[in-house]
Amino acid sequence: MRGLSGKVAIVPGGCTKIGRAVVDAFTAAGTKVMVADIAPGDGFADGVAYQPCDLRDDAQIAALVQATKDRFGRIDFLVNVACSYLDNGAASTRAEWLESLDVNLVGSVMLMQAAEEELARNRGAIVNFGSISSRVAQTGRWLYPVSKAAILQLTRNQAMDLAPKGIRVNAVSPGWTWSNIMDQLTNGNRAKTDAVAAPFHLLGRVANPEEVASAVLFLCSDEASFITGTDIRVDGGYTAMGPERADPAIPLLMS
Repeated sequence: MRGLSGKVAIVPGGCTKIGRAVVDAFTAAGTKVMVADIAPGDGFADGVAYQPCDLRDDAQIAALVQATKDRFGRIDFLVNVACSYLDNGAASTRAEWLESLDVNLVGSVMLMQAAEEELARNRGAIVNFGSISSRVAQTGRWLYPVSKAAILQLTRNQAMDLAPKGIRVNAVSPGWTWSNIMDQLTNGNRAKTDAVAAPFHLLGRVANPEEVASAVLFLCSDEASFITGTDIRVDGGYTAMGPERADPAIPLLMS
C-alpha cells in the first residue's frame, strides 16, 4: 500500500497479539514503529523501538511522544490498540468505570493531543480500536462495550475537528479475534476458540490478528486518503448476522 514507507507509527498496546500483528505489518511496509505498552517489549524487528507507557499518566504520554521524535524524527500514525478488559457489569464500581474509560478512551485522546502538532505537520492518520461489543448488549458486560461505543463517537468527533489540519481519523471494529484474552480464556486452544465463535460469525471462526492489522494499514495508507470519520468492521459477518444466527429457525420450529 502506498504512503507507508518511511513513515513513523506509535502503537500503544503493541505487545499484545493484535498489537504485534499491527507492528509487523507496518514493518513489512517500511514504516518505523514505536511500541508503547505497560508490558515488557522485546523480540521486535529492526526499525521498531519500545517505550514503556501507561496511558493513564500524562507525563509518560509526553515522554512517549518525545522519545518517538528523538528516535525517528517524526510521527505520522497513531494506532490505539491498548485497552482494558476490566468489567464487572452492573456491579462495576466508580473506580472501575473510571479505570476503564481512562485506559480505553481518555488515554488515546491525551496521546492525540501530545502528538497533534507532528500529525498535522505530516498530514497523518489515527486509527482507533472499536469493537463489535459497541453495537450490541452483552450479558454481564458494561464497561468494555460502553467504552468501545464511546470510541466510535470519539472517532467521528476527532475526524471533524482534525480534518482542517489534514489529519484523518478512523476506527476498526474487530469481531472475535485470536487475541491475548482469547488465548488466556481457552488456555491457548485456538480450535476451541474457533468452535465457540462459529455460530456468532458468518465466516465460522475468529479473525487472525493479521487480518485486523491489514485493515489498520489500509486506513493509514494513501489508498484511504479520502476516508475519515468511519469504522471498518473486521468481524467475519458478526454484525451482519444480528440475532438470526447462521442456523435456519424454521426447521427448529417444525421439529
